[in-house]
Amino acid sequence: MRSGTYHPIYFLHGMEPYFLDSITQFAEDNLLSAAEKAFNQTILYGKDSKAIQVIDAARRFPMMAEKQLVILKEAQDMRDLSGLDKYVANPSPTTVLIIVHKHKKLDMRTAFAKTLKSKAVIYEAKKLYDNQIPSFLKKLFQNKKLKIEENAAELMSEYLGTDLSRLNNEVEKIALNLEKGATVDTAIIEKEVGISRDYNLFELQKAIATRNLEKLYRIIQYYSANPKKNPPTMVIGFLYGFYSKLLLLHAMKGQDDKSLMRQLKLKTAFQLREYKQAARNCTFYHTRKAIHLLKEYDLASKGCGVNLNNLKDGDLLKEMLYRLVH
Repeated sequence: MRSGTYHPIYFLHGMEPYFLDSITQFAEDNLLSAAEKAFNQTILYGKDSKAIQVIDAARRFPMMAEKQLVILKEAQDMRDLSGLDKYVANPSPTTVLIIVHKHKKLDMRTAFAKTLKSKAVIYEAKKLYDNQIPSFLKKLFQNKKLKIEENAAELMSEYLGTDLSRLNNEVEKIALNLEKGATVDTAIIEKEVGISRDYNLFELQKAIATRNLEKLYRIIQYYSANPKKNPPTMVIGFLYGFYSKLLLLHAMKGQDDKSLMRQLKLKTAFQLREYKQAARNCTFYHTRKAIHLLKEYDLASKGCGVNLNNLKDGDLLKEMLYRLVH
């Protein structure tokens, strides 16, 4: 698309809406000029459209333009999506049809999918893994002519999770307040994203790892008083990553530091030292119990717990964190 080459049909599907939206938006912004869009750009939605309507729109000839753009959004909600197979088999050369099938993959074993494979450009948007988020953030900042420090990218990814649209919005916000070429550090992330310097998730992990109970109790009180800033799902997800690595470290006892860092996906020797200290303070047995405990509270935070459903988010966090260290 950047080279100006557009195929007659694009089928975009998968679990990550950010990538699907980005590709679609690029086509909307670049295929037609502002003057051409009025007569040559059509946007339809699967829930409100039938296959025949999409085909009729795609078969029209462009007006005062070389091509027209037809976008079918939310295609997963169209009841007769496979009814587009005849058009897909013989598309109009003057139309670019983009079919956006969000939140799930199309079953590629169907007859419709086989037709798509032979005629369309197919793109599957996959969810990124947690450990891919910092690299993704670096690319977003690079696009804004900015750099981000490794620990700042990790802090941002751990705090905001894997919602790429939310991450992109935060990068946009940060970029507005910085000059080109600037480097984003943890202080900027804490200020712009609204992360407490003393009570962020990394400080929580450090307090658990070192068994600094005085600091841990302060963090527990802060989290229980500010559950909206620190929702249980976010805290539980972060701690699950921490305890999972700790469990792996116990299982790899006796291996050299290089192997440990590679398997635990750690970037610095300092991080490894912190995990080793945590392993001394939390045995293999207690690490396993901690993971089971996190599962229990994760279910409760989603309304599926057995005995904890009546607890508010703040009390849920308070009780969970206290039990983790005792």
